[in-house]
Amino acid sequence: MTSILEISNLEKSYTSGSKKLTVLEDINFSITEQETFSIVGPSGSGKTTLLGLCAGLDKPDSGSVILNGIELSSLSEDERAVLRNKHVGFVFQDFQLLPTLTAIENVAVPLELQGNKNAYARAKELLIKVGLVDRSDHYPSQLSGGEQQRIALARAFANDPKILFADEPTGNLDAETGEKVVQLLFELNKELGTTLVLVTHDMELAKKTQNILTIRGGKIANLTSAV
Repeated sequence: MTSILEISNLEKSYTSGSKKLTVLEDINFSITEQETFSIVGPSGSGKTTLLGLCAGLDKPDSGSVILNGIELSSLSEDERAVLRNKHVGFVFQDFQLLPTLTAIENVAVPLELQGNKNAYARAKELLIKVGLVDRSDHYPSQLSGGEQQRIALARAFANDPKILFADEPTGNLDAETGEKVVQLLFELNKELGTTLVLVTHDMELAKKTQNILTIRGGKIANLTSAV
């Protein structure tokens, strides 16, 4: 299979006052198309920073990120945003739905940004897949946490992304609701042929993916096959 994401010699640090804090150091790995891959590690180990670099939300100090054959550091911020809108889906711990839009409008947003004239038809299809088409006209405040995350899942898959990044997708959900969301995430990912990159502190969730990258202190501690 072809690589969808290649990470080489990645380094990232931040300056706090006069101190330099190295968050990631010498990170190397690659992910193939349609692979499921998790990034685990203790709080503060650099997991979310790494996810942001992989998705082009931030730039590394050195090293390279090649996403879908494109080296991200060569792109401007606007060009990276276009790339994300075309090829990348996101699921966050806190859902990040737009509060002034209904469920169906939230799902249709990425498609409308692409100028897709069938945005609402596609959004309805996805709401059917996540079992919430009857909540299409509800606003996020009228939905439970589990329902909001299912809407967020539908939105993440709306643009048929090549790769989906999920950052602690069950972090704000109770165990039973979280399990249902995870099942739905993996089902949709398999059905639509997407690559899944999951950041989690939950090893049981990580074990559902094909490969597990463990980070400690900003460095790779281990890369194992879970399947």
